[in-house]
Amino acid sequence: MYMGQQQSMKAARRYAAVDTGSRVESATPHQLVRILFDELLLALDTSALALRAGDRHKCLDRQTRALTMLHALESSLDYERGGDVAVSLAIVYREVRRRVLLATSTQNAEPMEAARGFIAEIAGAWNQIG
Repeated sequence: MYMGQQQSMKAARRYAAVDTGSRVESATPHQLVRILFDELLLALDTSALALRAGDRHKCLDRQTRALTMLHALESSLDYERGGDVAVSLAIVYREVRRRVLLATSTQNAEPMEAARGFIAEIAGAWNQIG
């Protein structure tokens, strides 16, 4: 990679961080969860692509980010008010975590891509609510 390309990529990452930060600052609680889903989907996509490309460092970096967001989603569930829905979501989040870890341990992106499908379905439903 050339110096100019590296600088452009760094600038793009800083811009994306500022954009996400701006969205978070003015977001409602519903929008915060939406942002979390968006970022989680991006982390899963990037991790799967890196895994397929053999870029273990980037894969693990994005995997860590995805696992952190999954933990945040699960820990924000309200089991008293959410009842069976909250329990079901917790089960899905745990299964997604299991598949993400399986993908990296076996060097096979398919379990991660399947996990991404689960999250995309939940995110789509969440977006329809708001």
